[in-house]
Amino acid sequence: MTGNDTDSNADRNGTSSSTILDVRGLKCPLPVLRANKVMKSRSAGDILKVLATDPAAPQDFVAFCETTGHQLLESREADGVFTMILRKKT
Repeated sequence: MTGNDTDSNADRNGTSSSTILDVRGLKCPLPVLRANKVMKSRSAGDILKVLATDPAAPQDFVAFCETTGHQLLESREADGVFTMILRKKT
């Protein structure tokens, strides 16, 4: 996947959706800007999983969620890839 790629999946009952946004290789502020664009097109409660390599991304997404009201469910790092899981505000 490239910085523009998203992948969406509905859960078993089709009422919520999860999306993966791959912004690896992009630097601040692009990961947050791309996530914001995706979140605007999603429904309340939908999940967004962001993959990023920018070391500033975890803190950027904390600030993004505090500002927008979205919920940061998880933030972790493995092998230089930061994974942030967000839930769109209801």
